[in-house]
This record gives sequence, C-alpha cells and structure tokens, in this order.
Amino acid sequence: MIGKLKGKVDAIGESHAIIDVNGVGYEVQCSARTLRNIEHGQEVSLTIDTHVREDSIRLFGFQSEVERSWFRTLQGIQGVGSKVALAALGTMTPQDLANAIALGNWQTIEQTPGVGKKLAQRIVLELKDKAPALTAAGLNVPASKSGTGTTPASAALPSAAAEAMSALSNLGYNPAQASAAVAAAMQELGPGADTAKLIRRGLRELAR
Repeated sequence: MIGKLKGKVDAIGESHAIIDVNGVGYEVQCSARTLRNIEHGQEVSLTIDTHVREDSIRLFGFQSEVERSWFRTLQGIQGVGSKVALAALGTMTPQDLANAIALGNWQTIEQTPGVGKKLAQRIVLELKDKAPALTAAGLNVPASKSGTGTTPASAALPSAAAEAMSALSNLGYNPAQASAAVAAAMQELGPGADTAKLIRRGLRELAR
C-alpha cells in the first residue's frame, strides 16, 4: 500500500494531479482545495489513501493526515463514497466540518456537491459523538502551500482549543458538550482566541 508520495507536480487535471516521483508519474485523486493549493512543477508531499479493487488501484492524496482521517471517517456513513467525501473536503476545511458537526449545522454540510438534506443530517447525527476528537484534530489542518508544515499562527491553535475542551470536561461536561461549546466559542471569537477566552465563552454557551 502507498501511504505517502513526495515528488514534483507534473500535471494538474480537473480532479487529479500527476506526481512525478523519481521519473514515475502517479495519478492522484485530490480535493478541489488541494488542487488549488498546488502548482505545476512544485515539490509536494501528499498523504495517500490507496483503494484497491479487482480492476483498478486508485490513489487519493491529501496535504495532511487529518484530511485523510476525515476522508476515511466520512466514507463510514451510508451514502458517502469516495467522490462525496472528497467533495466535502474540497468545500470545507476539516475544522469547518468538525465545527459544523459539533454545532449540528447540517446546512453547511449540505453545501457539498452531491449531498442533500437527509445525507447532511445523517452525517451530523452519526459523527456527533466523534466531534470532540475530530474537532481537536481538525485544528491541526492549516499547512503551508508546500505542505511542509503549519504556519506559526495555526501551530498555536490546537493547544488553546484542546485545553479549553479538557477544562470543560474536567468541570463535568461530557466530550460532545465540551466540543460543541468550544466550537461555538471559536466561531464567535475567531481562531486567535486564547484558552481562557474559549473557556469563558464556552461556559456561557453551556449555561443556556
């Protein structure tokens, strides 16, 4: 199984890119977001999810492990295949998706091509209990265009949100409640909010 490819972008298509690795061109299916973030001739490193069937081998590429985890998680929902999962990640960042699930905002997920109201509601319902872990993981997503690492601003995000969720959980709130409260706090205060502000805003949300 191929888990990672590091090479030069040889071509970019409507839904795929050709990655030249030591003279071998690999066709990799990518989300619209990933394709917008790469350029012809650029050196990239993509995390790969390999799908093997009797008649084909397909490679799906992502700029982070978090994106690949979301891709796999989404396909566990009835009615969501690789095409829809990839479209979701092209429409929303993993953090946006995690926040939408934590807040029960299926309308945001419905904006994904190929996703109707019922499927969007099913995604929110079935992933609701996973929202705490997915939200915390989703905060690690922002990466530089070259895919070599996170920006200084994004690097500080996971600790503040994770600490706020941990603090709320220690106060007796269950993980799903803590996740939804922090997601709401981040939506209102912005991604630069520190732990203390997230906790205070989260507590007000939980007191409603």
